[in-house]
Amino acid sequence: MIRIGQGYDVHALVEGRSLILGGVNIPHEKGLLGHSDADVLLHAIADAILGALSLGDIGKHFPDTDPAYKDADSKKLLAKVWELAKERGYSLGNLDATIMAQKPKLLPYIPQMVERIAAILEADSNQINVKATTTERLGFVGREEGMAALAVVSLISKK
Repeated sequence: MIRIGQGYDVHALVEGRSLILGGVNIPHEKGLLGHSDADVLLHAIADAILGALSLGDIGKHFPDTDPAYKDADSKKLLAKVWELAKERGYSLGNLDATIMAQKPKLLPYIPQMVERIAAILEADSNQINVKATTTERLGFVGREEGMAALAVVSLISKK
């Protein structure tokens, strides 16, 4: 059996926070605001996996009202979500994700993001595709008020 899930996440950009995308620290004058480290890419991926499993979303599993997840490392949150998939007998088919950000240029960091994500999902890097786009200065992303990410994942039953 193949299951498909999609995820979407948005966080505001603010001063005084580190910018972490795909588990990679990226030099930038602003970072993403959130209860955890606010990694929009890993959050979208976690939501896609949870969606494929029909298990709700990241907020259900790691609520921002729970102090245990304050400043949480999103790599660890994604690893917990991946455990849910493995417990149910699934492996990764593939993952396709898009980061929407006006600045900074993300292309130099994408190979490192792919490697981090592949390690968490116990997959080959050729099963992971990450891309970045601007919004041509349109909307909240274009005004550099925040960033967003989309992810689509296919899970393959090992049973």
